[in-house]
Amino acid sequence: MTDSFPAFEEDRCFAPFLAHGNVTTTDPEYRPGALATFSCLPGYALEPPGPPNAIECVDPTEPHWNDTEPACKAMCGGELSEPAGVVLSPDWPQSYSPGQDCVWGLHVQEEKRILLQVEILNVREGDMLTLFDGDGPSARVLAQLRGPQPRRRLLSSGPDLTLQFQAPPGPPNPGLGQGFVLHFKEVPRNDTCPELPPPEWGWRTASHGDLIRGTVLTYQCEPGYELLGSDILTCQWDLSWSAAPPACQKIMTCADPGEIANGHRTASDAGFPVGSHVQYRCLPGYSLEGAAMLTCYSRDTGTPKWSDRVPKCALKYEPCLNPGVPENGYQTLYKHHYQAGESLRFFCYEGFELIGEVTITCVPGHPSQWTSQPPLCKVAYEELLDNRKLEVTQTTDPSRQLEGGNLALAILLPLGLVIVLGSGVYIYYTKLQGKSLFGFSGSHSYSPITVESDFSNPLYEAGDTREYEVSI
Repeated sequence: MTDSFPAFEEDRCFAPFLAHGNVTTTDPEYRPGALATFSCLPGYALEPPGPPNAIECVDPTEPHWNDTEPACKAMCGGELSEPAGVVLSPDWPQSYSPGQDCVWGLHVQEEKRILLQVEILNVREGDMLTLFDGDGPSARVLAQLRGPQPRRRLLSSGPDLTLQFQAPPGPPNPGLGQGFVLHFKEVPRNDTCPELPPPEWGWRTASHGDLIRGTVLTYQCEPGYELLGSDILTCQWDLSWSAAPPACQKIMTCADPGEIANGHRTASDAGFPVGSHVQYRCLPGYSLEGAAMLTCYSRDTGTPKWSDRVPKCALKYEPCLNPGVPENGYQTLYKHHYQAGESLRFFCYEGFELIGEVTITCVPGHPSQWTSQPPLCKVAYEELLDNRKLEVTQTTDPSRQLEGGNLALAILLPLGLVIVLGSGVYIYYTKLQGKSLFGFSGSHSYSPITVESDFSNPLYEAGDTREYEVSI
């Protein structure tokens, strides 16, 4: 039995309608004999599938269509070979039902590849959409999408792309599970990521000149500029960069100068911009060494810099007093007080010898003290004489004692001979005063005889030199 569908008007059939599809006809008036052909929008398929995809207006006496209108339904899987299209979740725009395992195969021309745009993706917890970069689920996984996802783009490496949607059977998991809408189109095929210009006030280096997959771009900025964004970009498998290119921005702040031990600081601005100040103070018992205030100032080239180094808080020590200048000597850098750690050097004038430490140092403490007493300056030859006297006094060698006795004998014997000779001359002279020993007449001539001691030792000299007259 053939179903008949009455027309709204007696001489024609009603206008057919197809949701998510198109209707073409041979007669816009839909009079008997008119054909209506149905086609679905991308992502949908006629239900029931296959021919006939057209119906005819029949029976001029009672016009009606010879078959029911088909429906366009988002199907679970399929092979799509168009240069552009859409992939919809099952039953779209209604929510998909549990127990889905759908596989779509997308194919474009051999010299092309596929650009996939994720427009809507909102699947239930536990459901997943997997993209394979090739023909079939055995190809490399390009992405696995779960739950709500923002819009994103994916690029295949070749002319084939496989999509698999899995929703386990059973009662629906929590969540609306609206589904997904994926648009695709073929694009020119190449094997490089798009060229990226170097940043202003900076430069980039590439690990490979052709920007092929795996190429790494490293970004750097000129002195005085900082990088905003990632300093490393990688050309990914889908020939897209891993991040947006960075930019170089002029640095207008100084680096944090840091805290100081045993003290604290006060900053005029926590971000340390150009013109800000940092004031340093020490805890009680400590003194500040260095500039108390640092200022951040800008430079034409390079990053901003602090006006001085960070100071230090040193433990307070009383200074050492000058220990004085040694007699017959002098010291360098003479001053009244010396701070802990300072040193003082001593010197002697020519002809004097320094006895003691040449350099003494002020050791910190409460109070601070010198490492030793100041030295003395002593006449150089006195020490030598004292050493020789000490050697003579301390000699106990018998052979040396014998040499001393011989020396005394050598002195006394000549002295005794001189005394005996002198005594004989004196006796002879006294007995023969006024007489001639030989009886010569006439005048007598006298010659002075001088007797001197040949011994030169001043301890044993025999008084003065004497003259005697002897008559001959």
